[in-house]
Amino acid sequence: MAKDIISESLGIEPLEGEIIESKENELIKAPENSEQDFEYARENFYNIIETGTDALQQMLDVAKASEHPRAYEVVSTLMKTLVDANKDLVSMSEKKAKANPKEEEAKSVTNNNLFVGSTAELQKLLKDMKEGDE
Repeated sequence: MAKDIISESLGIEPLEGEIIESKENELIKAPENSEQDFEYARENFYNIIETGTDALQQMLDVAKASEHPRAYEVVSTLMKTLVDANKDLVSMSEKKAKANPKEEEAKSVTNNNLFVGSTAELQKLLKDMKEGDE
């Protein structure tokens, strides 16, 4: 393994694994503990969003009581921050799904089917299906 100058200068242990250079739009092999990292980050997002929602409600009460423009500005900023946190949570899940395409394909379920045709054709199809089950 190559000498890790950065780890030596900071006095820390280097991370295990290979350093992988990637080009844009190229999948990178996920480290072994990426599932744990994903779950940890996801929990953090949930906690931040829940805490932010509570803080938003409290700040909204303060803004209503004081009717001060700065209080409403803080509420607006907090709302934008919460929206961004929600977007980041969804984005993180999408990135995980792209990194594991086989897992996503296995979960694919068809909930609705659409029949295009006349009522007579549908009745004939249902009759044929019923006869096939018997």
